[in-house]
Amino acid sequence: MFTGLSAFPLTPLRDDVIDLAAFEGLVARLVEAKVDSVTALGSTGSYAYLDRSERRQVTEAAIAAAGPVPVIVGIGALRTSQVRALAEDAQDAGAAGVLLAPLTYQKHTEDDVFGLYEDVTADLSVPLVVYDNPGTTHFTFSDELYGRIAELPNVASIKIPAIPADPASAAARVDAIRARVPAQVTIGISGDSAAQTGLSAGCDVWYSVIGGTLPQLATAIARPALAGDVDAARAASNRHQPLWDAFAKHGSLRVTAAIAEHLGLVTRSSLPRPILGLSTEERLDVAKLVTDLGLQN
Repeated sequence: MFTGLSAFPLTPLRDDVIDLAAFEGLVARLVEAKVDSVTALGSTGSYAYLDRSERRQVTEAAIAAAGPVPVIVGIGALRTSQVRALAEDAQDAGAAGVLLAPLTYQKHTEDDVFGLYEDVTADLSVPLVVYDNPGTTHFTFSDELYGRIAELPNVASIKIPAIPADPASAAARVDAIRARVPAQVTIGISGDSAAQTGLSAGCDVWYSVIGGTLPQLATAIARPALAGDVDAARAASNRHQPLWDAFAKHGSLRVTAAIAEHLGLVTRSSLPRPILGLSTEERLDVAKLVTDLGLQN
């Protein structure tokens, strides 16, 4: 479950209510594409904007729609008690694992974050993915903290941010993290533009934004990379450089939502307000990108 391609679907809204039918359709596409796992309620799934009841709905829908594909569920929240309650909901619903980022309002110390994972893992009966996403949480893990948390019970994987583009430097970065964590803890790359580099450098899993909407695109990069065919994986990733450029310019969530809306997979204005999504002009650029890259399927 914590190797291969883990796809992060959007949690689409319609008139400020979760569009469960559209969400289930997104998950069905992932099952058909044979992704290795589905991660619901990650940052692409807008978990921080949803209340406990909404998250329970999404969790249950994801597990039902995914069938045999394991579902990992995001449980991040500002207070430890809230995280523990969300973990209990995910476990009760049948989640195969949980994903936890240290959400912040006040700035966290490393002891704050370690304490969060220590408290949450003490009650878990399913594996946990450590979610290091400084772009959204504004907290950066040190390698030492990776090591401390990875020794806790039920910690199964660490989702790391993008790594250096140079292959040798990327491999050195992955090796440095791997030296800090137990052998059974996998290392996952995030930041879709860096996925090929990360997998080729020794990461075990790609936690993918675009994979949740366009799984065929993601598998075309992930499968050769995981099989050791670096040239094929690099070529597949390079073909989609305009998409990675759009992610860098507008943010992966907004671009992915615009693609899903353009393809009719979700309705217009699918993101939770106050997130407005892309402007009309920017949407036209995304529509052209979809056509130019052949992303219609």
